Amino acid sequence: MKRIVISVVAIVGMAMLTSCHHTPAEAVQLHRFDQVLFETPVEQLGAKLQEVKGEYATDLLNIHPEDAGFMQMLTGFVSDPTMRDIYRMVDSVLGDMKPQAEALGAALKRAEELCPTMRYDKVYTYLSGLFDYNMRVGCNSHELIISLDQYVLPCTERYGYFGSPLFLVQQSRPEYMVADCMTAIAREHIAIPQDREMSLLDYMVSEGKAIYFAQKVLPGTPDSILMRYTEAQTEWMEENEEHVWSYFMQNKLLYETDYMRFHNLIDDAPKTNAFKDSSPRTTDYIGWHIVSQYMKNTGSSLTDLFAETDAQKILNQSNYRPKR
Repeated sequence: MKRIVISVVAIVGMAMLTSCHHTPAEAVQLHRFDQVLFETPVEQLGAKLQEVKGEYATDLLNIHPEDAGFMQMLTGFVSDPTMRDIYRMVDSVLGDMKPQAEALGAALKRAEELCPTMRYDKVYTYLSGLFDYNMRVGCNSHELIISLDQYVLPCTERYGYFGSPLFLVQQSRPEYMVADCMTAIAREHIAIPQDREMSLLDYMVSEGKAIYFAQKVLPGTPDSILMRYTEAQTEWMEENEEHVWSYFMQNKLLYETDYMRFHNLIDDAPKTNAFKDSSPRTTDYIGWHIVSQYMKNTGSSLTDLFAETDAQKILNQSNYRPKR
């Protein structure tokens, strides 16, 4: 699935030095590159990056303090008044991030218990400055990176939300962060078909796996947080699941491989155009229910679920029936 690669431009702002304070055993250690950049005097930034380069040696970041062009660009980034204001917003809203570190640590521990090869030892935070909701979280097979500025957009009204549409602003709150991290990790480990084009059913089941995984490692989390829905959107899906499924079947969309025919059903948007006053990403919700029923019926492990690329098999064995 998609993996965010942080470019030299994006690196222009991120994460924090490892905290020396004692934290609960379950809390994950956050490596906050944002603090490194914005709390270091500009004239000392090159030396500081040389000092911490080993701590931030990851393919999720490109740090080149020895490169004059890179340092000039980075210096401009951290000196920009708007970015410094954004950093102050992040600090004001998120503070030391202790609640997020504890919740994420507990979730990562559960993930490793369920999938022993899924071990995430490092979590980095940064400011991307790109205000692209698709860049909120990135990961590789063992590390995670969080763009903190994507979680304070509601506080940036004076900047016109930086051009972000209101429906994304509503999803750009701290309460979505940990669930976003866990679905991003799941997508990194979910196998996708390599011998054929992805059908709508493939997309549905793949995203359903990610949400199912997040639900398992974040027990008690509201469906609205897992789905990145408002309460009204959650209620709409609960009431219209059968209608949505019927639409897919009647229009023969389930096995459609032409992305242009169904992208509106799976993309982030204020609503799904096919339905009046609807929720977005209706496919994700149904895919989640298909996967949940499949796991209940088969007792498969998460590792086996992630490895299974036959979406039709998962649908068949789920005996899925939409809620009436």
